[in-house]
Amino acid sequence: MTVKTNTISNLPDGGRKAPPPVHVAIIMDGNGRWAKARGLPRSAGHKRGAEAARKAVRAAAEAGVSYITLFGFSSENWNRPDEEVTDLMGLLRFYLNREVKSLQKEGVKLRVIGNRQMLPDDIQELIEKAEKQTENNMRITLIIALSYGGRAEIVNAAKNLAAKASEGGVDPSAINEEMFSSNLETAGIPDPDLLIRTSGEKRISNFLLWQTAYSEFIFTDTLWPDFSAEDFNAAIDEFGARERRYGKI
Repeated sequence: MTVKTNTISNLPDGGRKAPPPVHVAIIMDGNGRWAKARGLPRSAGHKRGAEAARKAVRAAAEAGVSYITLFGFSSENWNRPDEEVTDLMGLLRFYLNREVKSLQKEGVKLRVIGNRQMLPDDIQELIEKAEKQTENNMRITLIIALSYGGRAEIVNAAKNLAAKASEGGVDPSAINEEMFSSNLETAGIPDPDLLIRTSGEKRISNFLLWQTAYSEFIFTDTLWPDFSAEDFNAAIDEFGARERRYGKI
């Protein structure tokens, strides 16, 4: 569905009718199309998309969201042209160097999920440094999925449990959903209540496959670089108007 812009202040009762989601996940799609429509290189779209990500994190914190997960770079994105991957890695370096002070100032805790061993060594070091510097921040947790694939995450969790079982550390008959979740990269993080995807695409593209089993989905035609705080708040309002039954009547 397409989300219509509607700020919180425009609501009849002056506020939301329901508490905000605890965890919002976003598939940030449309950077390339945004750039192409303006006759710009794709790198310009990614740069503008990074600015939109900053706005989304701030809007989430102001709305009272506790966790926000952004799909920054998928395991499949390594198959993109070398030039684009190089540009994306350069942009990632730039923001990891520049944004830590802002994260500290705004009380944002950073956590990165995904196969970071695929990333250049210096970026791995920057990630570890940023995670360490922000680990005590409590306002909101920002999870960035880099070199991430949902199927690979599930396979790795299964391998971990199989190894523990073969070593006698886990009784196979005792494995349940809670135990399985504790072996995922998102261990300790509540599942997303809301998943937003921009640019009009209506699929989840191997993102948080296990975790989004009961998430509410919102699809918007807005390209990610144009996604504003007002768009984020509109999605939160739409979420608040839905009834979540989890299979019950």
